[in-house]
Amino acid sequence: MSKQIDAEAPEVTGWQAQKSAATRTLIIEAAIKSFVDLGYARTTTTVIAARAGLSRGAMLHHFPSKVDIVRAAVDYLHAKRLKAFRRAAQRGGPSGGEGDRLRANLEAYWQHVRHPMFVAFFELVVAARTDPELAQILRPAQEAFENEWHRTAREVFTEWHTDDETFDVALDLTRYVLEGMAISFLVHKETERDRRVVDYLERKLRELRDGRQPR
Repeated sequence: MSKQIDAEAPEVTGWQAQKSAATRTLIIEAAIKSFVDLGYARTTTTVIAARAGLSRGAMLHHFPSKVDIVRAAVDYLHAKRLKAFRRAAQRGGPSGGEGDRLRANLEAYWQHVRHPMFVAFFELVVAARTDPELAQILRPAQEAFENEWHRTAREVFTEWHTDDETFDVALDLTRYVLEGMAISFLVHKETERDRRVVDYLERKLRELRDGRQPR
């Protein structure tokens, strides 16, 4: 009898682990949605529990404090952002000429920064300005994403002389312009003007790539 119970124990433990992991993911995703909809300051453990469909006590069993939830949410967001970015870069990879590749990746990053995941991360970045503890949690994820952004770009744009400082300028220009526009559209209605900016940015990137002085 005891042998039968021992044989079944790992299966029960595995099921419990899966259930616990699923509940943790439910809590994390509820927190992220709350960051997007309500903002960081208005996202409380009570709000997160309600959105996850759990009692506050049940939620605190998995995450004892809001800081613990935020730390897990940052890790979750970071993994999701990297996965989405790599997927977008692969779709915009070397499937045609150099011009096609540049435009495709420009469009891919533009779509990336308009995703709710970016909105959630940006909300945390703004809140971290006056919250040292949150800033400390965010910093490693931000640095890791920037490293991946530069590494992936070098892999995609093999025709670009990556030892030239203009390559880094082009990456920074792309990031600052597109992320700035995405942030602007959080409070302003999107118009056709964003397409003009993306088109203009593409021309400037071509000039940098070809060694011409941007005008």
